[in-house]
Amino acid sequence: IGVLVLDVHSSDCPSSWLSLVFLTGVQDVDLSVFSQSMAQCCKNIKDTVQMLASRHKDIHGSVSKVGKAIDRNFDAEVSAVVAETVWDSPERQKYLSETIVEHLYRQGMLSVAEDLCQESGVVIDTSLKQPFLELNRILEALRMQDLRPALEWAVANRQRLLDLNSSLEFKLHRLYFISLLNGGMSNQLEALQYARHFQPFASQHQRDIQILMGSLVYLRHGIENSPYRSLLEPNQWAEICTIFTRDACALLGLSVESPLSVSFASGCMALPVLMNIKQVIEQRQCSGVWTHKDELPIEIDLGKKCWYHSVFACPILRQQTSESNPPMKLICGHVISRDALNKLTNAGKLKCPYCPMEQNPSDAKQIFF
Repeated sequence: IGVLVLDVHSSDCPSSWLSLVFLTGVQDVDLSVFSQSMAQCCKNIKDTVQMLASRHKDIHGSVSKVGKAIDRNFDAEVSAVVAETVWDSPERQKYLSETIVEHLYRQGMLSVAEDLCQESGVVIDTSLKQPFLELNRILEALRMQDLRPALEWAVANRQRLLDLNSSLEFKLHRLYFISLLNGGMSNQLEALQYARHFQPFASQHQRDIQILMGSLVYLRHGIENSPYRSLLEPNQWAEICTIFTRDACALLGLSVESPLSVSFASGCMALPVLMNIKQVIEQRQCSGVWTHKDELPIEIDLGKKCWYHSVFACPILRQQTSESNPPMKLICGHVISRDALNKLTNAGKLKCPYCPMEQNPSDAKQIFF
């Protein structure tokens, strides 16, 4: 008869090993010794399991919280805060499709934009598409640290850039000059000759030009070992891409960022707040508070990045002004809404709520932001 004995040798190392011993001739083995071996074996197994469980306790705890975190932060049902009929009209669907196509053009996804135009029936004028093609071509060259396409574009649009008070052309010449400096003594003559491009910008960028010309003194020893080492900072390429995008969009009459990206980012910030306020309204059984889904029940701070238009809220009625209720400036300089003006008028006279000046309501003037 053969008996299989499991002997476990464990240590602090989690890679414990097991050895199997096959014994023959059980009649020659003391049963008490065998019983002690089995008891020790079970104890070793139990200790090993407890050790592994304690070492992975933190991991198991984090994994178990993932599901709860998803349920807490992601709500699949958002129809309660969405206007169902917002995209029902063909005109609004057309605007949405055009916005998506413009975003795809901005991102350089030209083939995808063309497919969307065919499937949605949106017709985009070639004159509107061409600037995006050129913009993406120049940006791609800048990302490859090729300045020539951007310089050609800046020279061709020099006067329009000057009207915008843009320094794009100078920054492009400056970056090209720095790239020559980075080449060492072999580019010294070419750098000196290229410095002539700075002449039209001498009055506005005199200090920057002096720094660039002073760096030539240290060209033999390497700019990276000189006081002008800051000229070689790598973030200048990302900065020039940002400046070019901003100024090019300004010349085209476009916003720097895609309207679709801005709308999507704003929605992501506003949706959790709207879901919370909707839940509070339902819990307190005051569903009539928010009946107009084209208006927000509370103010949602989207940050200064999303500030595009001036907004005035009447300090008296605590309401945002509109076309039907515009802001009105009193003679004393204080501004209130027209509705507040009418409510404060008494017997043809108005007393400013902020100062004691009495005035005629007809003297108030409408303000246009």
